[in-house]
Amino acid sequence: MSDRFVSFSLPGQAEVRIGVVVDESVAEVAAPDHSFMPGALAALLALGPRAMREAAARAVATGNRVPLSGVRLLPPIPRPGKIICLGLNYADHAAEGGNAKPSYPSFFMRGATSLIGHDAPLLRPRVSAKLDFEAELAVVIGRRARHLAQADALSAVAGYACFNDATLRDYQRRTAQWTIGKNFDGTGAFGPWLVPAAGVAPGAAGLKIESRLNGRVMQSDNTANMLFPVAETLCLLTEAITLEPGDVIAMGTPAGVGYARTPPVWMQPGDRIEIEIEGIGILANTVQEEA
Repeated sequence: MSDRFVSFSLPGQAEVRIGVVVDESVAEVAAPDHSFMPGALAALLALGPRAMREAAARAVATGNRVPLSGVRLLPPIPRPGKIICLGLNYADHAAEGGNAKPSYPSFFMRGATSLIGHDAPLLRPRVSAKLDFEAELAVVIGRRARHLAQADALSAVAGYACFNDATLRDYQRRTAQWTIGKNFDGTGAFGPWLVPAAGVAPGAAGLKIESRLNGRVMQSDNTANMLFPVAETLCLLTEAITLEPGDVIAMGTPAGVGYARTPPVWMQPGDRIEIEIEGIGILANTVQEEA
C-alpha cells in the first residue's frame, strides 16, 4: 500500500505531529534540515512528491513507532487555508434532489472550525435533528496554482483522503446560500489519512465510494461518475482562485443521502457513520449530541 500520512497527537498532549502509518503503528516524520515544522503536513506537501517519499522512508527506517490505537488522528490538514466543496457533482444525486445536471459546479466553502478527524465525535447540534451524511473524495493541494490547464492540473494534487460533508438540511434550506447548513462545528469529518496522488489512479478516478450507517450501505458509486472530475474542477477553480499547499477540495457526494429517502434518514446520537473510498481508506465517526 502507498504511504499514508497522518496528522496526530499523543494522549494528553496538544502538539500536532506528522506520521506515516506502518501496519498498525505510526512512525513519526521529522525534517532533519528544518525544511518544515513538526506537525506542518501542508509544508511537507509543498516540498513535492520526492520529499514526501524521502520523509516517509526516514520515518520508517528509524523504527520509532507508536501504536495506531494509541494516537488521536486529526484531520490530515488540521487547519486548511481553504476548504472548497462541490455540490451536485453526481448526476443521480442531483436528480434525487430535483435538480437538473449542472453546467457549472455548485461551489461553496467550509470553515476549518467545522473539521474533525477519524474517530472524533460527529456532533449533532442542539438546534436541529436533521443531520445528513455525504460521502466525498477530498483532494489536497500540494503546490501554489493559478490558471491550471487540463494537461498539468493533476500536478497540483499532493494526495487524497475521505470526507464526510455532514449537513444540517433544515439550515441549508433556510437560505439560497448553503454555507450555514454546511459549517456547524464538528460536522466535517476528514481523514483518516492522506494517500499521495501517486498511490491511486490519476485524478482518483474509477474508485468505489460508499457510506455505511450502522453497517447499512447508504451510498455506493464510483468516482468515475463525477460530473466534474478532479482535473476539470481544478482548472475551473484556478480561473478565479489561487490554490495553495494544504487547501482541500471536497468533490461532492453520490445519491443515497438521508434527506432524499422515504422516510428521511437522519443521523442519531450513537450512530456510526463510515465513509470508504477504494484504495484510500475508511473514515469512521460516531454521532454525539452537542453538549
